[in-house]
Amino acid sequence: MADDLTAELGPDRSLLLVDDDISFLTRLARAMEKRGFAPQTAETVAAGRAIVQSQAPAYAVIDLRLEDGSGLDVVELLREKRADARIVVLTGYGAIATAVAAVKMGATDYLAKPADATDITNALLARGEEAPPPPENPMSADRVRWEHIQRVYELCDRNVSETARRLNMHRRTLQRILAKRSPR
Repeated sequence: MADDLTAELGPDRSLLLVDDDISFLTRLARAMEKRGFAPQTAETVAAGRAIVQSQAPAYAVIDLRLEDGSGLDVVELLREKRADARIVVLTGYGAIATAVAAVKMGATDYLAKPADATDITNALLARGEEAPPPPENPMSADRVRWEHIQRVYELCDRNVSETARRLNMHRRTLQRILAKRSPR
């Protein structure tokens, strides 16, 4: 599999991964390295910008929301430094407005988290108007809903009342959802 991708990648296989979820970042870096990329990782906008300033990569996978700002700042700088870079923006917040903003700033594609290495590779290597193939094992609607609730719950510092208010749901309903195991 890596040999097939190496031909598609071209001579410059440099890849910048920017995400503040360290475990995800580490797993993704390992998976992309197995696919023939040469990944560099950054956990902040500042670190991502520093890497782009020193040596703009051919490929990038950048989280939209980071601790110190927006990943779109890295996208914009990378697009200025290297117009041919293939950029995929990842986010846990799949909204049309942010997808449009990411693409206008130069992102090649926009994927909702959790995206796996195969989906990301397909998005990075898709050319022209060709859309990447649909995921082999997409998450169920229940799983997507559960992931979103978990994300908002964590962002609200695990405060059930605040999470329920933001999700516009009854607190007891949210407590029942949180008590259950994650759907497949």
